[in-house]
Amino acid sequence: MSRTIACIGAGVIGGGWAAYFLARGFDVVAWDPAPDAEARLRRTVDAAWPAVTELGLDEGADRSRLRVATSLADACAAAEFVQESAPEDLDLKRRLLAELVEATGDDVVIASSTSGFPMSDMATETRDPSRLVVGHPFNPPYVIPLVEVVGGRATAPDAVASAADFYRAIGKSVIQMDREVPGFVANRLQEALWREALHMVANGEATVEQIDASITEGPGLRWPVHGPCLTFHLAGGEGGMAHMLDHFGPSLRAPWTRLEAPALTDELREAMVLGTSDEAGARSFTDLVAERDRAVIAVRRAVEAARTR
Repeated sequence: MSRTIACIGAGVIGGGWAAYFLARGFDVVAWDPAPDAEARLRRTVDAAWPAVTELGLDEGADRSRLRVATSLADACAAAEFVQESAPEDLDLKRRLLAELVEATGDDVVIASSTSGFPMSDMATETRDPSRLVVGHPFNPPYVIPLVEVVGGRATAPDAVASAADFYRAIGKSVIQMDREVPGFVANRLQEALWREALHMVANGEATVEQIDASITEGPGLRWPVHGPCLTFHLAGGEGGMAHMLDHFGPSLRAPWTRLEAPALTDELREAMVLGTSDEAGARSFTDLVAERDRAVIAVRRAVEAARTR
């Protein structure tokens, strides 16, 4: 496994990545052109350290293993993996990724933390896009385990697999995507909820506090356990997703949402039924209900304990 990681960009996301890599026992070399980058980065790492310590440090984890380089070339000289976390500016990303390809060895995978740009759009100025992948984290990356990994049209499949394996090996939960999707998976879902919230506030239908409570005290407690698809699978009772779609399918056309619903075709119905069946695996309806209930109670207790500290 790579033992030296270059973190390019030392903002909130880049600093969070640096803290996580340090906690996993890596040497981290960071670079950011901002004049106050080092001070900000070290403050970010220090602020994150209690959380990563509570989650558990790997052997060799030490903040002293962080070095801030004076140039991009210096940062990449010994890097065996690169995590780029520059601002969300497409032209900047294109130039920076091209420079990173030139500054690293031919076997070094370069992952971008971009939250929205497809790699196919970012890799247009590099001579070798085969090593470029998206490694999209969720903030803060030292606490939230999810990383979405996907390549561009010119990315080598081995590079995608290598990045996904690397993230899994250091404790991340990886969605290894089969194709590029604008905004990736989690952001698309998050954005849909956000847009509905804005519509309700704008129309005077609900307050910000009511909207937040509707999630934290409602479906948000179930989602850490099963996610939206398996949650609706349970809503169908022992009949599962098939019964839920047949029974509630017409409500997809109800005027509740400002987002247009897809047509509930036979193909979509089958994909949802088979998908939730695969996800449930050997767990029965009763098993899933018990699992959900135990986990929701644990989440509620954990949140309540955190609020009273």
